[in-house]
Amino acid sequence: MRILFVSSEVAPFAKTGGLADVSGALPAALARLGHDVKIVMPKYAAVDDRRWMLTAGRDIAVTVAGRDVRFTLWSGRLPDGPPGNPVDCYLLGHDRFFGRAGLYQEKGRDYPDNLERFSAFSRAAMAVPQALSWSPDVVHANDWQTALIPLYLRTAGRQMPGDAAPATLFTIHNLAYMGLSPADGFPLLGLPPSYFTPETLEFYGQVNPLKAGLLFSTVLNTVSPTYSREIQTPEFGCGLEGVLQLRRRDLFGVINGVDYAQWSPSRDPHLPARYDAEDLEGKRVCKRALQKACGLPTKAAPLLGMITRLTAQKGVDLVLDALEELMQLELQLVILGSGEPQLEQALQRAAERYPTKLSVRLAFDEPFAHRIEAGADGYLMPSKYEPCGLNQLYSLRYGTIPIARRTGGLADTIIDATPSHLAAGTATGVLFETASGHELLTAVRLTLGLYHQRAVWSRMIQAAMAADFSWERSAREYVALYERAIKAAGQ
Repeated sequence: MRILFVSSEVAPFAKTGGLADVSGALPAALARLGHDVKIVMPKYAAVDDRRWMLTAGRDIAVTVAGRDVRFTLWSGRLPDGPPGNPVDCYLLGHDRFFGRAGLYQEKGRDYPDNLERFSAFSRAAMAVPQALSWSPDVVHANDWQTALIPLYLRTAGRQMPGDAAPATLFTIHNLAYMGLSPADGFPLLGLPPSYFTPETLEFYGQVNPLKAGLLFSTVLNTVSPTYSREIQTPEFGCGLEGVLQLRRRDLFGVINGVDYAQWSPSRDPHLPARYDAEDLEGKRVCKRALQKACGLPTKAAPLLGMITRLTAQKGVDLVLDALEELMQLELQLVILGSGEPQLEQALQRAAERYPTKLSVRLAFDEPFAHRIEAGADGYLMPSKYEPCGLNQLYSLRYGTIPIARRTGGLADTIIDATPSHLAAGTATGVLFETASGHELLTAVRLTLGLYHQRAVWSRMIQAAMAADFSWERSAREYVALYERAIKAAGQ
C-alpha cells in the first residue's frame, strides 16, 4: 500500500508534543509491515538539515487565494525507519511561513497567520506526489494543521498522479485544538463562500479548519476507542459533538503505540541501573537515585511520580486541591513539567512547604523523565480528559503503577485494581471516576494499601510490564482503516 503521511511535526526533526512522536513512530511501523510510506512536513527553522542529511531539491508552486506561493522541497529519510524499507521524508521550506523560532507560537501566543501558513502547506503537500511521480492509495492527515487536505482533494480537482483521488484518513489527536481563526481569514483558503457556513467551516463566527477533516475525510479516527465515544458528547465534544455524531459510522479509535526501543528499562541509557520483569533490583537502585536527585530522604516510603504539562486539563489543579491531605500520607511525590504560571507558582510554594515529601522541577527534561518513570513506584495521571496518553504506557513498561482518571486512553490501557482483576492477577493500575481532589486522594490511599501487600503489588508490576502497546500492533489497526477508506472511496 502507498501511504502519504502529512503532519505538522515529526520526531526527531521537530516536536512540541505527542503528535510528533506518533508521526515519527507510526510511519516507521507501517514500513516494517512492508508498506510504502512517505512523510510530508514543514521545514521549520529549528530543523537541522546538516544533522539529518537533508538535501534541497526542486521548488513546488501552489496557488493560494489567487497568488502563487513557492516552497522548496527538501528530502531525507526517517532516522528510525527500517533499513530494508526506508521511509522517505519531504520537508516543505518557505522562509516567511516557517523560518521562525516556534512551530505554532512564540512566548505563549499563537502566530496570527497560522491559518494562512498551514492552508498553504496543505496545498503544497498535495503537490508533492506529482513532483515525485508517485501515486498514494491513501493520504493520512493529522490534526487541524493538515485538516484542510481532505477538503482540498475534493474541491480542487485531480491533484495527484493516478486515475482517482486517493482515499483520506484524518486523525484527531486532541479535539480541543482546532486552529480557530477570525472570519476575515477565510478568503486565504481559496474556497468558495459556500464553505463558510455552520454546516461547513464556520464555527461561532470563526474559521474552524479542523471541521474540514471531520466532514470531508473518507474515514476518521481518534487515538483511543473511549475518546472516540467521548467526543460525541457535550462534555468532551468542544461544540463539535453534532458533527462527530454525523460521522459516527466512519469514526474509530486506535490506541497510540510505544517505541520500546526508547522506552524500556532493560535498555534505557538514562537510568542509573537497568532492570526487567525477572529482576527488579535495578528499579530499587533507580528509586534511591531519584530520591537523592530530588533531595528526598532515601527511605522505603512509596514514591509517586508525575510528568506533565502543568495545565488544568492534566488535572494538576486536582493534585493541588488534595495536596495538603496527600502530604499527610506516608509517601513522596516528584513532579516534572512546566505550563500555566499560577500552577507553577502553587507547586513551587508547596515544595518549599514540604521539602522532605515533595519535589517539583519546572522544566522539560527527557532524561529525567525516564528516571522518574523508572524510580517511582506509582504514577499520577488525573487528567480531565486524555485522548490517548503516553506516560501511562511508559509507566506500565517500567513497572510503575498508574493512578489515573477513567477517561479516554487511560480507560482503554489501564486494567483497574478491582477485586476480580486483583484476584486474576491482571490489574495494572488504579482508576477513579470523578475529576475531583477527593477522588484522587481516595485512589492514592487505595494504591498505598496495595503497595503494602507485597504479593499483590508484585503481581500488579508483572502484569503491567507484560502489557503490549507496541507500534506494530497499532500500525496493523491503521492498515485496516486505510483499507476501509480505500474501499469507501471506491478505488
